[in-house]
Amino acid sequence: MLRAQALLLCVPLLAGSLCPLKTQTPDPQWMAAGQAALGWARRVVQLGPRPPASEAHRKQQTLIEAELSRLGAEVDREPFTAQTPRGPIEMVNLIARFPAPSDRIIVVSGHYDTYHRPGLHFVGANDGGSSVGFLLALAGLLAERERENSVWLVFFDGEEAVVRWDQNDQTYGSRHQLAAWKRQGILPSIRALINVDMIGDARLGLTYERHSTTWLRDLIWRTADRLGYADAFPTGTDQYIEDDHLPFIDAGVPAADLIDFEYGPGNRYWHTEYDTIDKLSSTSFAITLHVVSETLGQLSKMK
Repeated sequence: MLRAQALLLCVPLLAGSLCPLKTQTPDPQWMAAGQAALGWARRVVQLGPRPPASEAHRKQQTLIEAELSRLGAEVDREPFTAQTPRGPIEMVNLIARFPAPSDRIIVVSGHYDTYHRPGLHFVGANDGGSSVGFLLALAGLLAERERENSVWLVFFDGEEAVVRWDQNDQTYGSRHQLAAWKRQGILPSIRALINVDMIGDARLGLTYERHSTTWLRDLIWRTADRLGYADAFPTGTDQYIEDDHLPFIDAGVPAADLIDFEYGPGNRYWHTEYDTIDKLSSTSFAITLHVVSETLGQLSKMK
């Protein structure tokens, strides 16, 4: 998954991957939200590996839907059959709608499937689990607030490659959802899409992702700087990363990807048995939740 291109990592980020995160500590309300996100990530990790159509994946769907319904969101299931190199696989996108008077929509998304390789016990704490924890914690915040724009939280299935990441074997859920929203005439109403992936790393350093829509990515980074989180949102790195935001960018929807692609020394935790819950931090969740929540407010003020 997440093939990185034109990798240009700066020395400070490489050093930061070996040292504790140095940034402003979020205030108590955001730390509480971060702890909630970490708690949800822990719960889904306890289910074990969660590739599409597995029993653990179905249990995860039930858990997500139950919490979103409890919070009062309008929850939709978007089932589809993905044509993969290993044959057809049944997948399901989950969509939670938090409506508002405006007809404009802001989408916050992440994937909830985990990478699968025979013989590898991969529980995906950060890569899959952190997106679930983040989105469920954000749902809890949205349920308590009035909104000017509708916010849709989307749990994409099938982000990971089934055999090998290439043009067709990846991002099944986001590509399916884009096509569905095109047919339904929804795309013109989407003001922006913010995708989160691998944002729970205790040594958080989000990639300044170059495929992302420039004005949206820079709005997020300016917001992080204003809130005192510049160390977690460095600008000294450039990577082009293929993720669930890319199909929407190709379709003309403003989109940005929030991802920490330096996960452990030399990225050694990525797609390995080392991607476990002890590598994550409630502070990292709190920072990302604070920045994204504030960005949603900024987007509501834009014409």
